[in-house]
Amino acid sequence: MGFKLGKNRGNYASGGVIKTKMRFGNQAGEDGSVPGTPVIRVPLDEDVMGEANMDGSIYVNENIIPGSYEDRQVINHEMRHATDMKVGKLAYSDNDVTYNGEVFPRMDINGVDSILVEGEWKEAGDTGFPWENDANNGGNGNI
Repeated sequence: MGFKLGKNRGNYASGGVIKTKMRFGNQAGEDGSVPGTPVIRVPLDEDVMGEANMDGSIYVNENIIPGSYEDRQVINHEMRHATDMKVGKLAYSDNDVTYNGEVFPRMDINGVDSILVEGEWKEAGDTGFPWENDANNGGNGNI
């Protein structure tokens, strides 16, 4: 069976503006969409900026202004998690988080989602988790 190249995607005009059929960079639009990864704006707890989901989608707090610096930082951070999930480096369930083959137990303690790391129960979303450290070190700051 032979390999065929796809059709020429070319440019087109819309409202007097030349656009391309592929949406990357600034052409991705104000919704912050990432090819292959839906970015969905949802109500999240006040201190939660974004979430990467096992289904490949990213939730961004609806209070963040689309296209803002903060929005780009959150999407970049959560995209690192989404990529780690897609390649099998990171996975989570209600009972645990698996990162680089290491399983971290997870449970609800007094109404707080908690994860056991280095012998200490920490609130999910807190600092000091290896997957958060890696995502933060690859970006520009802590999100």
